[in-house]
Amino acid sequence: MVETTKIYLLDTTLRDGEQTQGVSFAPDEKVNIARALLQGLKVDRIEIASAGVSHGEKEAVSQIHQWAAHQELLDRVEVLGFVDGSRSVDWVVDSGGRVLNLLTKASERHCRIQLRKTLEEHIVDIRRTVDYARSKDLIVNVYLEDWSNGYRDSRDYVYQLVDALQSMELSHVMLPDTLGVLGPSEVFDSIHDMCSRYPGLIFDFHPHNDYGLATANAMAAVEAGVSTIHATINCLGERAGNVSLAEIAIVLRDKLGAEISIDESKIHDLSQLVENFSGKRVAANTPIIGADVFTQTSGIHADGDKKGNLYQTNLSPERFGRKHSYALGKMSGRASLVKNLEQLGMQLSAEQQEQVLQRIIEIADSKATITREDLPFIIADILENRDYQHIELLSCSIHSGYDIESTASLRVRVGEEIYKSSGSGNGGFDAFNTAMRKILDSEGVSFPELTDFEIHIPKGGSTNALTECFITWDDGRRTFKTRGVHANQVFAGVNATIRMLNMILQSHIAGDQLSTPLDRPE
Repeated sequence: MVETTKIYLLDTTLRDGEQTQGVSFAPDEKVNIARALLQGLKVDRIEIASAGVSHGEKEAVSQIHQWAAHQELLDRVEVLGFVDGSRSVDWVVDSGGRVLNLLTKASERHCRIQLRKTLEEHIVDIRRTVDYARSKDLIVNVYLEDWSNGYRDSRDYVYQLVDALQSMELSHVMLPDTLGVLGPSEVFDSIHDMCSRYPGLIFDFHPHNDYGLATANAMAAVEAGVSTIHATINCLGERAGNVSLAEIAIVLRDKLGAEISIDESKIHDLSQLVENFSGKRVAANTPIIGADVFTQTSGIHADGDKKGNLYQTNLSPERFGRKHSYALGKMSGRASLVKNLEQLGMQLSAEQQEQVLQRIIEIADSKATITREDLPFIIADILENRDYQHIELLSCSIHSGYDIESTASLRVRVGEEIYKSSGSGNGGFDAFNTAMRKILDSEGVSFPELTDFEIHIPKGGSTNALTECFITWDDGRRTFKTRGVHANQVFAGVNATIRMLNMILQSHIAGDQLSTPLDRPE
């Protein structure tokens, strides 16, 4: 059980997380992430940079410090520094900082081989840096770098180092599993030993995820007596990354009964912000923050939820500002279909539902992705409903060549009228849209803006694989997505566009009841 009811979280996305391969936040991005962490998510502390890295880094750090000082949050913003006398300290002071996290060597091998110094010499250097930092009125925390290996290889070395640190004016002593080598039982035993041996010190634990054990290790550390866990958004960090802040925060609250300060309704939004700024995408099945983690695929699960929320847990999506969804595919049953129909505001008879289910299974067997936006079209096809067939592409010829403009000629039914049109453009899809816009202009229909265009084939597909095209549109009032399928990727885009146009015309007729806008990002 947790001995301390209050557990603190330090987020190091902007420092340790930025050591992820290919990640480098711009100054404005750093400032916005820092604000979101402290004011939105309400983490207890953030570590934002390493001292002396670059001019751009110092600019971002100075902006964060200035903002934090104005918000009376400066004591919660920390910078990593080094045992280098006055250099790191001056860098932090010049940037307006208040807290220095001093990196020391907790491994005898690191001290001897990397620094080429004895422990006694290293301690003298540490004391000199700490004394200088305190003379500048900085709060000083100490990292025991590679503590996990150092403790395993030579406990006496670690004990002698910490014995010396006790006489220095420090706030926190940070125990990092720098290379992610520990398991939960090793974490518990070693940290329990440290907490018992040094009851006057406040310990943090800084886990890495090399064995995929970071969350379990963080739990063990809390059970052993640490008061603060270091984490990153989206598990960013060197190699396999650090422990996920989303995972450990919810585990601490739900599994260990700990009191934590974060506003969990902001977790998903901040995850998406960091995803966009970092360029590192989160897997769809990532706990808490993944796109699919609140989607039920099995029809049995949907049926249980409909009858009595039998497949719900404490991990409700509403906690995180999200919603349940029920996937449509070959595993879907009638309950999954009914859930989606309810969200669309539609009703079908039992016979009609069975027909739609069979069509869904047929489509799914071809490995096509079925979205809620597809459902009205499937229903319309089954029921021979013309509402979603306001526009029908009767024929289309597209010609493209190397280094020449593409052309498109098409014949289209709009309502009861038949139109012919042609157009040219930068590629076949652009030419098709030019020709289609001419027809829509004559009908007084506005063409929405294309905001995203994705092409997919099944994994392992060959050159003749079926192509799926996903297009995101914005009509000024909402953002929505359509899908087209064809062996030719240009015509997959054409099919997606025809679907979009039918949705637009149907929304004019039915008052938007059957079109399903995607949620806009905050």
